[in-house]
Amino acid sequence: MKVIYLFLIKIVSLLCLFRKKENVIYIMSFDNNPGLIKSMARNLPKGKKLIVFYQSDNEAVATDLAAYGIKTIQFKDGINLIFNVIPKIMTGQIIFCDNYFAFIGGIIHSSKTKIVQLWHANGAIKKFGWEDPSTDERSKSDKRRFQKVYNHFDDYVVASKTMGQVFEKSYHVPFDRMKMLGYPRSDRLFKEKWRDIAKRRVYHFAPQLKDKRVILYAPTYRNDGKSFNPPKKVISALTADPNAIVIIKLHPLLNKIEQKMQREATSDNVLFFSQLSTTDLLVVTDTLVTDYSSIAFDYSLLPNAHSMLFYMFDIDQYKRHPGIQDDMINWLPNKPIKNTDVLASAIKENAKTDFTNFNNIWNKYNDGFATDRVIKKYIKSLK
Repeated sequence: MKVIYLFLIKIVSLLCLFRKKENVIYIMSFDNNPGLIKSMARNLPKGKKLIVFYQSDNEAVATDLAAYGIKTIQFKDGINLIFNVIPKIMTGQIIFCDNYFAFIGGIIHSSKTKIVQLWHANGAIKKFGWEDPSTDERSKSDKRRFQKVYNHFDDYVVASKTMGQVFEKSYHVPFDRMKMLGYPRSDRLFKEKWRDIAKRRVYHFAPQLKDKRVILYAPTYRNDGKSFNPPKKVISALTADPNAIVIIKLHPLLNKIEQKMQREATSDNVLFFSQLSTTDLLVVTDTLVTDYSSIAFDYSLLPNAHSMLFYMFDIDQYKRHPGIQDDMINWLPNKPIKNTDVLASAIKENAKTDFTNFNNIWNKYNDGFATDRVIKKYIKSLK
């Protein structure tokens, strides 16, 4: 079925191959780059049009972009994508993607169209692509399909040589496709105005956080949604500082685990905020406790970042699936914490984390002007 589906995409894209290339296409499965998209719209040369294709999970940000005057189109795999979406995508002079999209491997890639991978995270602790151990278990036809998608990306926008090397290994593509422009989404972290607005949003819902040490526990989402099962003592470890307020922020799909943790949290100093974004919470966080999440690369750029702890209670299992970067221990700003006793001690100690080396490795080109460089390279240069 997959083979037939991609074959139909190939035929339709072939029929559309010689259509005039005049649009800028943005295909998103993550809602974390509206600032960049709006900047693209503001800087479009005369006669160019921006079209954003989005998946259903991102309807809220798509509505915001539409209100801004940007054309948005919802898409999902199926007949509609083949006969309605692909013909529109084929009008793209440049196509931006923020993730792996299987259908990209089926289109006929014209030399008049550039496809750029923007990705949805600033760095990578966990493995993906060919580096993910589970990829070896896939069929030969699956592997060929994966590589076709990877090969279609002409450029990869990255914030560091390190992330470029991760893509080189994970996608088996030449390093010269890596463009050291910075991660556009990180720009807002450098803007005092944006941080102040985010703080106001947080304090509106949680005024009790003002003038308090805030500890944010934000572990990454496990793909199967089931393997995340933190030890019962984790809450008592997180609350080792009686004067701090602990916020537990889990992925929305982990509702049952969150409900379980809410029942175990007997202290008034443990809070859960589903209505607040993790990024907003980072601007009021003094201590971030995470594991394999890419938010570590964002938090380290914030002026309020005091300390960051990596609580990896399941690291032995996680090394096997989905896997972690082989050299992680060399650049992690703190050693992984495996048990709650050590976590409690680290919370009490509250030692400041030195992010210098970590940021030199991962955030080399994140300086608040990544969006400007992306716009200059890809949008303002359009003919």
